[in-house]
Amino acid sequence: MVNIDYDYYEPLIKEKQTNEKNGPVKQAKSCDALYKSGKTTTGVYTIDPDGQGDFQVRCDMTSTPGRGWTIFQRRVDGSVDFYRDWADYKNGFGKLTGEFWLGLDKIHRLSANGQNVLRVDLENIQNQARYATFGTFTVGNENEGYILSIGQYTGNAKDSMSYHNGMKFSTKDVDNDLYSGQCSQIHKGAWWYDSCYHSNLNGEYPAGVAWSAFTGNVKTSEMKAVCHH
Repeated sequence: MVNIDYDYYEPLIKEKQTNEKNGPVKQAKSCDALYKSGKTTTGVYTIDPDGQGDFQVRCDMTSTPGRGWTIFQRRVDGSVDFYRDWADYKNGFGKLTGEFWLGLDKIHRLSANGQNVLRVDLENIQNQARYATFGTFTVGNENEGYILSIGQYTGNAKDSMSYHNGMKFSTKDVDNDLYSGQCSQIHKGAWWYDSCYHSNLNGEYPAGVAWSAFTGNVKTSEMKAVCHH
């Protein structure tokens, strides 16, 4: 028997029923497009970035005035196991109402046009909040190893991400890092490891969730993008 997480699926079912009743509805391409259409409440929405099929996302409508951010990674309490294999990171896991990874295929679709900004919001166990933004952001497709490409850093968290620029994604069963060992297995996570990391936001909660330039263990993290479609 398949266990369906209705926290995740029920809103999409309701929206499809509404669409069938009222006729075809063209989905927004991003959370930013939703914000500009008047959807200004943070929550779960349905988008279709490229016309290849819609899916649900969590939108942050409050971090910056006038912008809607599409969240693709969220850690808040350690309730979801992030030490997972390639297939899980490809497809996504968790609950959009809690902790989740959206899925590398979807992140690629969100970022494929190259006109994106990456934002990382962090809070440590001392309840200090920091953020980092990167002026461009793309994730390649699976054949490219979901390679990460980011632009210039700004923010107050200091830069623990540019070290990973140009790296392919690695999981416990797929090793794309440059280390002689296997970073994912050593550090119990999945990331764009080099040899091995300056950041590791998918690491074992809480001690392994790291942004090395930010003092103290990371308690909460959100990775999100503004996609200018």
